[in-house]
Amino acid sequence: MEASDWTYRGEGAVNLVLAYNGTRSDLVGKILRIQKVPRNESECGHDYSGLNKQECLLWEEFTEIVSAPTREIVQHYFVQHVMCPLLGSRHVDAGTSIHVTPEFLEAVENNVLQQRPAWRVDATKVNPLCDSVMLMSDLSVFPLDTTSSEVGEAFENLLKNVIQAQEGMRTHYFLELISKTVCSSGLLDRLLEVQKLDTTDIEGAIHAYYNIISQPCMVCGQLDKDQSTKRYNSLHSISMEESLKIVRDYLIAATAKDLSMIISFRPREAGNVESPYNIVSLESTNQSFDYKASFIDLDLKPLKRMEYYYKLDQQIVNCYVQMVKSKHQLDHSGSTVGA
Repeated sequence: MEASDWTYRGEGAVNLVLAYNGTRSDLVGKILRIQKVPRNESECGHDYSGLNKQECLLWEEFTEIVSAPTREIVQHYFVQHVMCPLLGSRHVDAGTSIHVTPEFLEAVENNVLQQRPAWRVDATKVNPLCDSVMLMSDLSVFPLDTTSSEVGEAFENLLKNVIQAQEGMRTHYFLELISKTVCSSGLLDRLLEVQKLDTTDIEGAIHAYYNIISQPCMVCGQLDKDQSTKRYNSLHSISMEESLKIVRDYLIAATAKDLSMIISFRPREAGNVESPYNIVSLESTNQSFDYKASFIDLDLKPLKRMEYYYKLDQQIVNCYVQMVKSKHQLDHSGSTVGA
């Protein structure tokens, strides 16, 4: 691959996303997802290997996940073997792991440096220790379709070329189209079912987590004996298999609560009755559209993140309690003044 053929598409906290802008037919309609690392931390301080011992135990039924040599490949197999069956393979692209050289990574990073937000550049850089990246479908276009880029630009800049409506109403009808697609696809129902795998919430799952790592429960250690005995002893007496299921389901649900969804449309030509894509009709403008609806950002959450989730939950609870107390005090002082 030529580094100059890849252009900046966007980035999150963990990955840089580049879109293909060259002429190779096998790469048209593809993106690269390249792992980043914090710029201000030592590279030797990062662990780029696969799962740790406890995580291997957690995901032991998925052989390819457990045996994956790097975290990037772990993520690929997690999407392929866990999230795809739950959310539907039609709506998830697990991608393909491909080998890249350090020279390629350095070149693409330099090429897109000016397009990246300054605060992202200051915070992160391309991981120089990665020898592979994820090649995935560009879900914003309809692949090797000669009008794809034109239609993509039209959706962003010229709705009048897509939505056949009078000026001032096109945005309204476009939002109607999105709403109808989301409802008719059933994706949110399926997503909710995966999110509901979290049956104990973090306040319960954290105890199963300490069972798995075979360490004294830090949460119970912060409670007095009566509270600990009454509420959580039962969770610490369950089997290892039950603990693994609770934490595994919690982490899968956490992924489902932190994903994104991309929906792409293209107008259907009159008389074109056959299409491999789903179809949605917009009665308001008497138009039909092909659409693709896909889930992205399906990264496996590290086992050690359980402690972070618990701390965050406690911060939220404490903040809410303080707000209630403040409101109560204000209400009380107001009543006193009025009296």
